[in-house]
Amino acid sequence: MTIPLSPATPHGRGQQARGFYWVLLAFFLFSLCDVLTKQVSTSYHPIQVAWARQAGLFAGAIGILWAGGRSVLRSRRPGLQILRGVTSIVSTISFVAALRFLPLADATAVTFVAPLLITALAPLLLGEYVSLPRWCAVGVGLVGTLIVLRPGAGIAQPATLLVLLCATAFALRQILSRILAGLDPLRTTIAWSGLITTLALTAGLAVVGAVPASLSDMLMLFGLAVTAGCAELALIRGFSLAAAATLAPVQYSLMVWSVLWGILVFDQFPDFWTLGGATIIIASGAYSIWRQAERP
Repeated sequence: MTIPLSPATPHGRGQQARGFYWVLLAFFLFSLCDVLTKQVSTSYHPIQVAWARQAGLFAGAIGILWAGGRSVLRSRRPGLQILRGVTSIVSTISFVAALRFLPLADATAVTFVAPLLITALAPLLLGEYVSLPRWCAVGVGLVGTLIVLRPGAGIAQPATLLVLLCATAFALRQILSRILAGLDPLRTTIAWSGLITTLALTAGLAVVGAVPASLSDMLMLFGLAVTAGCAELALIRGFSLAAAATLAPVQYSLMVWSVLWGILVFDQFPDFWTLGGATIIIASGAYSIWRQAERP
């Protein structure tokens, strides 16, 4: 998942609305990806499942190369592109591995600490000024994370570390996206990401094995790839139509879908602590995004 962090060119209300609906669709599709991921995560190695999630992005990268030629891969900072690909691999594999043990709503709630981590890392890695209210939002959001995880309560502790690793890697990926946005075209970054992640994960398949056990599993993995690819395309389309600051809070709709899918598909009802902690995390992240958008 790539959330553009630079503002889009201003458009009219009609295009802003279309952008909103595209992004809303994208996060609905991402929620379906998470459902499929959790269903197959108990039967297959995280590398295999991660490969399926990235296959859709790889198809998009091939399409970009087909349309623009090899010149699309010309990057001013190839090292940063490779590093971004590595963070993408780490975030995907760790999330897949965590979903094997954690309820969908719990895992999703913790990943929403990523925007707060971006805020915390921005002064160090981007040289950006972070106001005191935004630092307070980071602190409150981390408290919400502790409420969800409840250290010492016996809640799949290794898996919680995996989902925290996912959030950290995703935050670093988004920071690298922001840096690269001023250096390379978006299509170059997408092409590099698709190629690096898929090639690396394909190499991993040689180690863990790559043959689905049944036709239904094969169809599920194929559906995961298609859904992930469509979600990425919808997200990119949405952010091309409307300002990033306007659309960024839409990502929190993923929490609603995660709760619903957890109940309907996995019979997992989030408890008071999960819902309360998730509310704190989301409110803190949304406030931080709003404060950043208000900054002159």
